[in-house]
Amino acid sequence: MQDNSYDYIIVGAGSAGCVLANRLSEDSSCRVLLLEAGEPDNHPLIHMPIGWSQLVSNEKFNWRYYSEPEPGLNDRRIPVPRGRGLGGSSSINGMVYIRGQAEDYDDWAAAGCTGWSYADLLSYFKRSENFEPTGAGPYHGANGPLNVSEPRIENKLSDLYIEAAIEAGHPRNPDFNGVSQEGVGYFHVNQKNGRRHSAAAAYLKPVKNRQNLHIHTGALASGIHFQRGRAVAVSYRSGQETCKVLAGKEIILCGGAINTPALLELSGVGRRDVLAKAGIEPVHELPGVGENLQEHLTCSVQYKVHNATTMREQARPLGLIKNLLRYLFTRRGLLTAPAATVGAFLPGQGDTRPAYQIHFAAGVGEVDDKGNTISAGFPGVTSTGCVLRPNSRGSVHVHSANPQQAPHIRFNFLDSEEDRRRMIEIIRLQRDIFKSPAYNAHRGEEYLPGSQVQSDAEILEYIRQNAHSVYHPVGTCKMGIDDSAVVDPQLRVRGVRGLRIADASVFPSLISGNTHATCVVIGEKCADLIRQPSPQSDKTNASNSRGVNSSVMNHETA
Repeated sequence: MQDNSYDYIIVGAGSAGCVLANRLSEDSSCRVLLLEAGEPDNHPLIHMPIGWSQLVSNEKFNWRYYSEPEPGLNDRRIPVPRGRGLGGSSSINGMVYIRGQAEDYDDWAAAGCTGWSYADLLSYFKRSENFEPTGAGPYHGANGPLNVSEPRIENKLSDLYIEAAIEAGHPRNPDFNGVSQEGVGYFHVNQKNGRRHSAAAAYLKPVKNRQNLHIHTGALASGIHFQRGRAVAVSYRSGQETCKVLAGKEIILCGGAINTPALLELSGVGRRDVLAKAGIEPVHELPGVGENLQEHLTCSVQYKVHNATTMREQARPLGLIKNLLRYLFTRRGLLTAPAATVGAFLPGQGDTRPAYQIHFAAGVGEVDDKGNTISAGFPGVTSTGCVLRPNSRGSVHVHSANPQQAPHIRFNFLDSEEDRRRMIEIIRLQRDIFKSPAYNAHRGEEYLPGSQVQSDAEILEYIRQNAHSVYHPVGTCKMGIDDSAVVDPQLRVRGVRGLRIADASVFPSLISGNTHATCVVIGEKCADLIRQPSPQSDKTNASNSRGVNSSVMNHETA
């Protein structure tokens, strides 16, 4: 076998790509290539948990995408951070471990995604997990690669927020990934011994020296090659060089909800009108590519506080020195801070299950146009709430044949009247929690939106001017059985052979919470689908398509 030929080529070393590299290379007879456009995950800020706040706008570790001007957000361009490097977004995210609600996956199965119900996926969640707090149980695993722990930072204001939410009528929940998601409590986080435990740390690091696994960083995928309707090779750029590698069995795209549809379109797979506009020759018409983009939109309520210690005081020079020493010797304290330690999942009026997620932090600041959180000049606390299952849909499409040019990203936030109603409701729910007696001794004035913002119209305008995304884009290569689906329930790209997708782009609909844990499970399940194929053949998949141009597909193309 030549050096440029592998059994499996995985494009993208994110949450699912790392899993697949590990699982597929367990078979020593298979040669596996993992291509990643970014660099190795050796920067100390990746591994120190609080480093996430510095990585969210760092172009070395982040694609630093932006949306097109969003009409529903006063034409603001919204930052779209995506991880670039080993671990992908799991190396720069807020480390919150959430699976979503059972109904999310049952909805996928009911829509035709056989094998993707919550009951089907629970074993994968458990297999992937090492749950430190209680070990193995009905909902958790104890021997999986990915470590899940309790936060290692304490703050009185966080405890008081939980008390305040309980006083506002919400139940306490010690485990959002257990029996029920509803309630308020501490998040579980992807950390191990006070360090970030990314997909790269969990799945790649232990196996990186396998002789049959080749990890190539600094490799920007530029196209997929097809022969007679089968994906057979990948082109990529490494420095100034353009390279081509052959796949004997399968190519698996794991670039995420932004990069995966872009790579398909660069390769001639997608909507014919989009390809024509970008000057790309069509290889296979698949109208769903790049459509169905979904994202959590969030907006904050902030209060000034007094007679309490916030993250602002802890980050002052003396406090920072103390916290640095504490971290070096105990791996606890401020430097282990995830994006949020406390969360809540709440129903709204008339809901039978949680419709909103809240992230709480004992600090206050504002998000700038790069996605950075700029600390305010006073002690305060922040609660930021999102609608878990929004109705608004957007798209991701290339606008040229240049793989180095960022695609057009359109979320269409607040396009739905129901989304607008719900965003107003979650602002009011957050205010109600802060007004609870538990906060009486420390609560100052409301900083944002501010006491002058009261009517629905005023709140909506505040949202339009201040809301931002939670960095959970999904759905742009959705799984399903209808004509808009890009992959089938086996994660095979419809109408071609030898090509699968395993990342957040295959979500048919956005889950109720943070997306990393589900992407890990998609990687786990995809590995099984490849190693234990269903009786349905690739030939059946190739015929289950719309708009296949056979005369084009019978030639080698890129």
